[in-house]
Amino acid sequence: EVQLTESGGGSVQAGESLTLSCAASGFTVRHFCMGWFRQAPGKEREGVASIDSDGSTRFADSVKGRFTISNDDAKNTLNLQMNNLKPEDSDMYYCAALIRPALCPPLDYRGRWYHECHWGQGTQVNVSS
Repeated sequence: EVQLTESGGGSVQAGESLTLSCAASGFTVRHFCMGWFRQAPGKEREGVASIDSDGSTRFADSVKGRFTISNDDAKNTLNLQMNNLKPEDSDMYYCAALIRPALCPPLDYRGRWYHECHWGQGTQVNVSS
């Protein structure tokens, strides 16, 4: 059974850093497309970053240069290193796994991510100014 469990969220000041983790079971993270999304109440879930099985990555323009996505093979975990956090980064963060032999869709192809991926339950990030 595929399971994704996010952790690492919390409350920080603007300019600080957090690392989110998504522990996976039932499959091997580095073999598939993985992504991080975020969602505020009443808004659509938006793509933050993705990583393909070949290691190629994509980032939303709003986080480029500040966030890094990576796999921890030893722990079978997907990580999101978030630096220089801003109040507008405050959201619930979710990880997603596309468990099929396919490249990651573009981050703004929400339909494919929503309907074709497994999702975790999310971890909350709050950034105060």
